[in-house]
Amino acid sequence: MSALTNLFIRLIPQHGLSNLIYKITRIRSPWFKNWAIRTFINQFNVDMSLAMQAEAEAYKDFNSFFTRPLRKGARPICNDGICCPVDGTISQIGSIVDNTLVQAKNHSYDLTALLGGSAVLANSFNSGSFCTIYLSPRDYHRIHMPLDGCLREMTYVPGKLYSVNTYTAETVPNLFAINERVLNIFDTENGPMALIQVGAINVGSMETVWHGMVTPPYGKEMTTWRYDKETIELNRGDEMGRFNMGSTVILLFAKDAINWQETLASTDTVRMGQCLSSSK
Repeated sequence: MSALTNLFIRLIPQHGLSNLIYKITRIRSPWFKNWAIRTFINQFNVDMSLAMQAEAEAYKDFNSFFTRPLRKGARPICNDGICCPVDGTISQIGSIVDNTLVQAKNHSYDLTALLGGSAVLANSFNSGSFCTIYLSPRDYHRIHMPLDGCLREMTYVPGKLYSVNTYTAETVPNLFAINERVLNIFDTENGPMALIQVGAINVGSMETVWHGMVTPPYGKEMTTWRYDKETIELNRGDEMGRFNMGSTVILLFAKDAINWQETLASTDTVRMGQCLSSSK
């Protein structure tokens, strides 16, 4: 069964299916989008009391519901340390050792490959700290700043669109380094920070607040935007982007920049705004 599942994962038309989902989730026919939203809420037990708009009818399409804003005060932002950028589950958390990160038990992957092949960027984060957070379908899908930062560059890295759930993390080698992703590099009071949006099957669209839609369309070449001639500053807790459908966020910090809280571990549920660490 495992071999057949792996074969299926590799053979499905990832980008074609994601394009189809992109179109379906933007259908504005009231009967369809209201049915889809209510079905999703019931299937995944979504807590709509946290949403700014609790009624299915309030959303123009399914994607607007999926990327719904929360009501004020639903996610308090910690005042010190590194605040969690998303709602989700910690996949892995720890140190970057010998240019490698842990993907799952007995699986690791290359930092340079994750960063689009940039040895310069990899050198900035080698021996530093990382945290990988998986967003399930029921989670809040907007991404927020872990601390104040000034955007240095953004890079789109084309790639696969494998699912990023626990099963694929344990079976697909180098998953996060081969999937499509957006690298957002910030300068902060804690040194450089990378906030990486990893795409996945059905996640046919990733956005940032300064650029808007990054994908689609799907590119075939890596593209970098540099922001040394314009200043884009975001404060702790500010929205910086979103996934249109669920995926994974990876945080990177430089050596000796932070200490993760010792109580945090793989499979822990986290919420946007909670404190993940303290500064060293």
